[in-house]
Amino acid sequence: MLMPLLALVLYLAATALLWRNAATGNPHGRGWVPLAALAALFHAETHAEAWRLLQGPDMHFFAALSLVGLGMAVLTTSYGGTGRMPALGIVVFPLAALSLLGYAIYGHTETATPLDWRLQLHAWLALLAYATLALAALLALFLWAQERALRRHRLHAWLRALPPLTELETLLFRTIGLGFVLLSATLLTGVVFVENLLAQHLVHKTVLSGLSWLVFGALLLGRWRLGWRGSRAVGWTLTAMALLVLAFFGSKFVLELLLHRTV
Repeated sequence: MLMPLLALVLYLAATALLWRNAATGNPHGRGWVPLAALAALFHAETHAEAWRLLQGPDMHFFAALSLVGLGMAVLTTSYGGTGRMPALGIVVFPLAALSLLGYAIYGHTETATPLDWRLQLHAWLALLAYATLALAALLALFLWAQERALRRHRLHAWLRALPPLTELETLLFRTIGLGFVLLSATLLTGVVFVENLLAQHLVHKTVLSGLSWLVFGALLLGRWRLGWRGSRAVGWTLTAMALLVLAFFGSKFVLELLLHRTV
């Protein structure tokens, strides 16, 4: 439990520094970056140690949830370290810490997930896509809150920690674009590498993921051709992300935790 505890403490310390930066009007302070990077390193090593003991990857519910949290933390540290949206860490790092805590307490299994290199590639692409698009959903919520505050002329102190509205919107669509590419690769490798979809109880996951891909694609097309932005972009982003959460974690929760079957 030493590495998870170290990661938890470092995640919370990075969050505290980001909160202080936002409260004191210094949103671009960098003292939190090494703390977050070390937290992510210990987070990753927690999974690596478990895989060494299992002699294979662990992709069960709590493990997958923790890996998505790790991916979000790494992306947030990369974003914030370059001066873009460091305030995102105030939300992401506690979420990453909670996901790791859930894995440390409930997530250990006695067997590895049986995956050859092709299915491992598919799984890693899926986790990266979910992490990236989950960040996009959080950015959409920040965008909605910022627009709402500006419309009501309530310039709260937390607005100082956010970039200008147009910059935040640009970051949102760049993140969606990256996530869309990763989700496309996930679906493609699933079609090519995964066999017997009916036997593996994956039809519902494929359908919901495909619907999410269509919504994200329509949003990007609407942005390019029609200049979609603001509340429309937020609504479409959150709808697509909800479908993706149901596709992956919804199905894993039902099959693994309620029905005790492997997805």
